Amino acid sequence: MINFREIKIKDKEWMEPLISSANMRGCHQNFTNLFAWSEFFHYRAAQVDNYLVIKGKTENEEFYFYPAGTSDIKPVIETMYMDSVECGHEFKIFGLSHKNQEELSGLYPDCFKYEYMRDSSDYVYYLDKLINLKGNRLSNKRNYINFFKRHNRDNWGFDLITLDNLEECREMNEIWSQKRNCNDNVYLYGEYCAVQRCFDNYLDLDLEGGLIRVGDKIVAFTMGERLNSDTYVIHIEKAFDYIKGAYQMINREFAVYVREIYPELIYMNREDDMGHMSLRDAKLSYRPDKMENKYAAILMGRLK
Repeated sequence: MINFREIKIKDKEWMEPLISSANMRGCHQNFTNLFAWSEFFHYRAAQVDNYLVIKGKTENEEFYFYPAGTSDIKPVIETMYMDSVECGHEFKIFGLSHKNQEELSGLYPDCFKYEYMRDSSDYVYYLDKLINLKGNRLSNKRNYINFFKRHNRDNWGFDLITLDNLEECREMNEIWSQKRNCNDNVYLYGEYCAVQRCFDNYLDLDLEGGLIRVGDKIVAFTMGERLNSDTYVIHIEKAFDYIKGAYQMINREFAVYVREIYPELIYMNREDDMGHMSLRDAKLSYRPDKMENKYAAILMGRLK
């Protein structure tokens, strides 16, 4: 049985190099997401050989993520399988990329069935597109930004999140969550807790963020970090709906910042929609350039 442990902030020191070495493209293979959502999904971590192995749990099932690391992966998969046997649950691996699926199929032909995880697939955009918003298909985004600028004129500004304004962002998130009755929605409450963990550990997580003010009031903020060799990931984006254009402004202004700091990056990963249709519509409205599709591998019978 694998000796899994709860994920603590100090685990970033050993977990992140293994994640980076694998150059994973899914937003779930990222220390901040694993740490921030660890209570909601009961994530636990272990090192098996030179791989990071993550195990999670929902109300209905236990699962693993595809191992992140280098060297021979087959003994790691077999160790995960034996853990599932000893724990008495099905052997399921979630969040596989197409490349992971091909590798697993090559190692164990006809042993797994694969299911497309649409709700967990990430929306990926060209970073430059989110800045320039060119073309008829994004004209409504430009219109929102122009409306925001016209109606707020010299009364708005973009700033980076620092320790000096972090508590103001926390206060804005409290108001945002209250307006949506997050205590009555399991997902929204889980997201609220994940955001709070990001606030509590902002510096230790090496997060970067930006905010929009209208007058002296924060009306939008966002947080993210570099995901892999060519992609930036946005973990959090909040804005007040009653400020028309606030979401579009924080999206575009922070993309400009990312381009300035990381000129070598190509993509922006804006994570998944977790099956929430309003969020799906919002992410589709930016016309993703590709989806980082994810799959579940479910063992049929025994590993052989």
